[in-house]
Amino acid sequence: MKTLRYNDLPQGGFAGLLERQFVTDTRLFGNRKNPATVNGIGNFVYLADANFQPNGETGMHPHREIDVISVMVEGQVQHAGSLEHGQGLQAGMVQVQRAGAEGFTHNEVNPDDSPNHMIQLWVLPDEAGEPAGYRVYSPKNGERLQIYGGSKDQSERFYSQTSIDVANIDVNQTVNHDGEVMAFLSKGIGIANGEHVSARTLMRSDGLDFKAETSAQLILIYTS
Repeated sequence: MKTLRYNDLPQGGFAGLLERQFVTDTRLFGNRKNPATVNGIGNFVYLADANFQPNGETGMHPHREIDVISVMVEGQVQHAGSLEHGQGLQAGMVQVQRAGAEGFTHNEVNPDDSPNHMIQLWVLPDEAGEPAGYRVYSPKNGERLQIYGGSKDQSERFYSQTSIDVANIDVNQTVNHDGEVMAFLSKGIGIANGEHVSARTLMRSDGLDFKAETSAQLILIYTS
């Protein structure tokens, strides 16, 4: 199992947030790729671990032909933009925006007087030219929920051969995955494939056995 930890990466950020980028895939970033980061899996090309500063925001900005997944770890954000303006995102919830050819603009705002914590992932769509779309998911405590990917004949998620699950894990709960997977522990501590891991650790392995030692949040990215 290969790991990349928060303290291995340089501090960056923009506007009202601080972030450390774990995945900046060469397919998207080319020679601008941060050499400290890794490439993704499937069409997954970007992961950033961000803290919005008190009352911080990203500022309104556009996306096209990219799927943007935001996983709320702690605190909240208020979403503004061309898709579902005014939607709120609380800790444990997930927001998925498909830009498609139509594109969208958005601004994510921390309405609180204390920092929050959010993970953002980007996935290249399997097919260009899709309409823009917006989904929100609320995985329950103790639940592993697929929030992205699947075939065209289902309507619960945006279709893709790249899948993303979010697990809000209870103490002593186990999460297992067969096959190649990238997993990001956004919250908590646990044992992964026999190795102790703490929050803000990215893992890549052929198969994953994870047991939470505290309440935790685990994001899993894999191909179908």
